[in-house]
Amino acid sequence: MARGLPEMLVLDILSKLPVKSLTRFKCVCKLWSSSFQTPLFITQHHHNHLTNDHLNHLVKRCDGETLSDLCYFSQLSAEKGQDFSLKQNIHLPVFEIEYYTHDVKVHGPQNGILCLVCDVNICLWNPSTREFKILPQSSNQRLPSAARTRFAGLGFGYDSQTDDYKVVRFIANIFEYGCYGTSCYDHTTVQVELYSLKGNSWKEISDPMISEPDVGVCDTTLPDNYVNGFYYWHSYDDSILSFDMVNERFSTLPLPGFNLPVELLNYNGLLGAIVYPRQGTPKSFDLWVMNGFWTKQFSIESVPGVERPLGFWKNGELFLESSDNELVLFDPSTREFKNLGIHSYKETQMVAYVESLVPINGRSEHEEHVIRRTVEDKVG
Repeated sequence: MARGLPEMLVLDILSKLPVKSLTRFKCVCKLWSSSFQTPLFITQHHHNHLTNDHLNHLVKRCDGETLSDLCYFSQLSAEKGQDFSLKQNIHLPVFEIEYYTHDVKVHGPQNGILCLVCDVNICLWNPSTREFKILPQSSNQRLPSAARTRFAGLGFGYDSQTDDYKVVRFIANIFEYGCYGTSCYDHTTVQVELYSLKGNSWKEISDPMISEPDVGVCDTTLPDNYVNGFYYWHSYDDSILSFDMVNERFSTLPLPGFNLPVELLNYNGLLGAIVYPRQGTPKSFDLWVMNGFWTKQFSIESVPGVERPLGFWKNGELFLESSDNELVLFDPSTREFKNLGIHSYKETQMVAYVESLVPINGRSEHEEHVIRRTVEDKVG
């Protein structure tokens, strides 16, 4: 420990440093190295970075228009005021398999951890510590009489009571009744499975809320639908389905008749809903927040050349994707738009996270052959 300074004071100072610095400082002494792995230090470090609003942004991108084009993540930097730039590109070879390449979805973050999903492949990733964990395949049996199955939704959240990270996913079992003329008929039931990071295993959940036939949830492009212990989905019946990560139970909330498609998200610790038309131009965007009842926060009226929302920046500014596949930032306080000069390509998602030291009992990026290159370097 540094000479002349109390141990707790030194650790308090260190807890304000970025993960990259702490990784280097592990070799200073054994006490520092062991202290960085304690729950108290990990919690304090993450809290400090949350308090100081040290946001990091990753943009999921695909360069081309075909299924053979690979997806990757670009780290978005805004170290010089509001002048955004791309710092590095991150390629994840675990997903570079045939038709999986375009279909990677991001969920989270939860305390700095992201959940990446590509069909049956699910991974947890801490981009700060560069730890990577491929989840085991489920051993639960699908219904043998089903003609086919498919994954029909997923959520990623945190159980604060057990300090556990959980993944809940829906599996649709499709039964074909037969074809009459040119029409074919089928019937779908849903199974739900829950993964626990602490147990590193899946289990099936039986809940009357999801036992009805043809239950389903809408896919979302916004990554963070977890709010205060609950994960939320917009269901096919135009209500909101929620899952309690602690009690492992489903419930529903009414969704006001917006008469337009809805994207749910965590908005400053409350459940939010961005309402906008998927088709046509110019677009209008409304942000609603649930705090006992739904209230409208702001509207963006008749904006030409803008396609969809991607997420929020530090002071409530909204990232949008333009019809020219460019990233745009809207400031609701000034109602001004700023083109960031960054091409978003196809299947874009944006995720904001705060650095953390939370372990996920996985392997290093190096072991999983994850490739990080500066944007100026060509990635093969």
